[in-house]
Amino acid sequence: IYRQPHIKTYSLTKALIACRLLASTSPSQTQCRTLHSTSQLFNVKETPQTAMEEEVGAFTKLIEAMGFTGPLKYNKWKIKIAALRMYTCCVERINYDEFFEKCSLPDTLNSWFLVAQLHVWICLVRIRQEGREGKYMCRYIVHSMWEDVEQRSKIMGIDAIHRKESMRAMTETFYAAIFGYDEGILSDDGVLAAALWRNMFNRQCEDPRQLELMVEYVRKQMQFIDALDGEDLLLTGEVNWRPLLEDNAQSILKVPTPTYNDAGL
Repeated sequence: IYRQPHIKTYSLTKALIACRLLASTSPSQTQCRTLHSTSQLFNVKETPQTAMEEEVGAFTKLIEAMGFTGPLKYNKWKIKIAALRMYTCCVERINYDEFFEKCSLPDTLNSWFLVAQLHVWICLVRIRQEGREGKYMCRYIVHSMWEDVEQRSKIMGIDAIHRKESMRAMTETFYAAIFGYDEGILSDDGVLAAALWRNMFNRQCEDPRQLELMVEYVRKQMQFIDALDGEDLLLTGEVNWRPLLEDNAQSILKVPTPTYNDAGL
């Protein structure tokens, strides 16, 4: 059953046309109207190389080049548990029905995946700033996502052949979205809006206000999660999300410091 909330048809504005042009041309050739001026609010941290990375020897570099993981600052098992918990925060602490309604998305597995991958990407951007430990954790966040998607498709009764085809399509969608979102978050709001229009809205959005809402949402979430302590994220994986709609979208609430024991629980 598809839930398609009735939405009044609006005429295309210059902003939406510009975003479509931006999707098919280079950023240097087309300028997009700023949908939400937040460039001054979020800047990706240019985290300097950590001391541990500077001390990595030739042998460690060799084994990591072969696909293995060298010594890490924290226990690998703790990082894996934190990665699973962080992914769980992406699927259990999001009001998906609200996204389906506000963004006019059908209530399907694919729509759920598009919303989930956006939040997974936000976590990956933040946790990659934590050096080699962060990169190690990113692998297991993505691994947890694919395990979950496969289990959900099995529960829905999708046969093995169609499940394999769907997984392949979702994989291509995910890595294309990651590239587009990375470019968008490092650029202005027009580029980010174009990335959201291509990936999350699947080029079907006719209302520029929905794009503006999502650009604002991504910017404030990135600003919010960027302020969280890196060590806490690596050891607990706890992430709380700002609501899709709120009175003061540019405010940052102070998150209580999570607690954990020696087992990382």
